Amino acid sequence: MTQTHENRRQVLYWRLLARLFDQEEQASLESASLAVVEDIGLPPALLDPQVAIDSIVQRHPDLAAEFDGLMVQPATDERDGAAEVRRAALVSKVLLNVFNTGTGTVSAGQLSRWQADAGWLERALGCKPGELRGNRSGGRGVSPTGTGGAPAPDLGTLLPEIGPELGALEGDLVKRMHLREVLADPVLAARLTPSMSLIEQLLRDKDNLSGVALANAKALIRRFVDEVAEVLRTQVQKATVGALDRSVPPKRVFRNLDLDRTIWKNLTNWSPEEERLYVDRLYYRHTARKTTPQRLIAVVDQSGSMVDSMVNCTILASIFAGLPRVDVHLIAYDTQALDLTPWVADPFETLLRTNLGGGTDGTVAMALAQPKIAEPRNTVVVWISDFYEWNGEQLFESMAAVHRSGAKFIPVGSVTSSGRGSVNPWFRERFKDLGTPVISGHISKLVHELKTFLTS
Repeated sequence: MTQTHENRRQVLYWRLLARLFDQEEQASLESASLAVVEDIGLPPALLDPQVAIDSIVQRHPDLAAEFDGLMVQPATDERDGAAEVRRAALVSKVLLNVFNTGTGTVSAGQLSRWQADAGWLERALGCKPGELRGNRSGGRGVSPTGTGGAPAPDLGTLLPEIGPELGALEGDLVKRMHLREVLADPVLAARLTPSMSLIEQLLRDKDNLSGVALANAKALIRRFVDEVAEVLRTQVQKATVGALDRSVPPKRVFRNLDLDRTIWKNLTNWSPEEERLYVDRLYYRHTARKTTPQRLIAVVDQSGSMVDSMVNCTILASIFAGLPRVDVHLIAYDTQALDLTPWVADPFETLLRTNLGGGTDGTVAMALAQPKIAEPRNTVVVWISDFYEWNGEQLFESMAAVHRSGAKFIPVGSVTSSGRGSVNPWFRERFKDLGTPVISGHISKLVHELKTFLTS
């Protein structure tokens, strides 16, 4: 029986490889796979690349739980051959639907179906739909560890390329779609699901759109911004500015009542006979904070390779701009610099004013940023770029001068959800020597650094 299970698994995986590398059906593998799937009680639709996983789950709801965490199953000493065959069939379906993208023009429906299937792959890996592609997290409400209780994998070491690869596949599908024609049709436009790849194309093409197409493009950008903002806001919402100011008497309201301290301080008034505690004085918690105005200056490279960072940082800046006593300034640059501070509270309007693409000259951005550093000790400068500069030495010297002035300088190489980014090694080494190492990876690292500075 064990050998039978092994043979069945091999048939399913050989069929998967054949399908991925050759669009033509291999008759013997197809028939053998069909026999395996039917024998183990799975629907034959699993073998049809044209059938979306959503469609299968709608017809067979019990399979949803099997897809969640499918590829992060915990290792056990005892092997279950039948379960491994079943898992191989489900894994094959997910991988085939996601990685077999075909050729030619893509419709809005095909893109939407692929995005949904990619979400199932991310769920199978124990993540949320959109998380590995550098998009907003959320969608189906699946926990990061899936529903099976298996620990999520360390995707940085286990599958270092999966997130960027998914993003690249999605980007290719978007490019193969006649986007302007789709946007001009309200019915087709309504089928689009906003993603980082789609937003990048919309931002690049926005100046060529008008009328209904432009309105639909703006609606998609707005939806994406709102969804990302909701995720980032949960990471920032606990941030407070300033230490407790004990020179200000606590406000005597019920929500500030320190019940434990009140009981402790009045224990001498306990009456054993009456079994009652008499309270002479109520104690309240201090909530007032010492608030020193803090200034956050975010400088973002808006060249074509930095679209994820531009979107994430623009939204993050707007969230911090909503905190009390935080003065936020936003500068975007390529070969020219643009001060976006007047629109920093509205990331949607800010993104519409960006111009992705072009070269990179950080010196023009520094010329705008330096005059804004009025009180260095209360200023943090976040510089987000891949630091591939044509005038690198001059820019680094000005950055080092900002650091020496007493301002907090944070160089960031990537603030994407997937964590992949390229940083000029020359700059990376010099930032390390300066004592300001480049932050790379998940945007939560930048959120942590900013919260630490703003609440210290």
